[in-house]
Amino acid sequence: MSERIKKINVLLRDEVARVLLDELEKEDGILVTVTRADTSPTLEHTTIMISVFPKEKGSEILKKLKKQIYHIQQTLNRRLSMRPIPKIRFEIDPSEERASKIEEIFKNL
Repeated sequence: MSERIKKINVLLRDEVARVLLDELEKEDGILVTVTRADTSPTLEHTTIMISVFPKEKGSEILKKLKKQIYHIQQTLNRRLSMRPIPKIRFEIDPSEERASKIEEIFKNL
């Protein structure tokens, strides 16, 4: 991965996190964290990986984000001076779930 893509990933991760903090309707007891951004080499798409606590609310939060994707994209377009700005999509980050499974295996050993 090139240095430019790495910098863009960090920039998009941080900016999307700010947008979600500012714009997303906050619900009591639900924590949404942007864990990373994966941008395509052509800068066409970026997958924003999120972690949701409690994890049972993950699909609900994902649906809300998909409904608001146009608004989030427009906010990014206004805030960032880079061109082109990749189209974003959201996915639940599976790494936390894998880590908890590995931790459970170690406990059982």
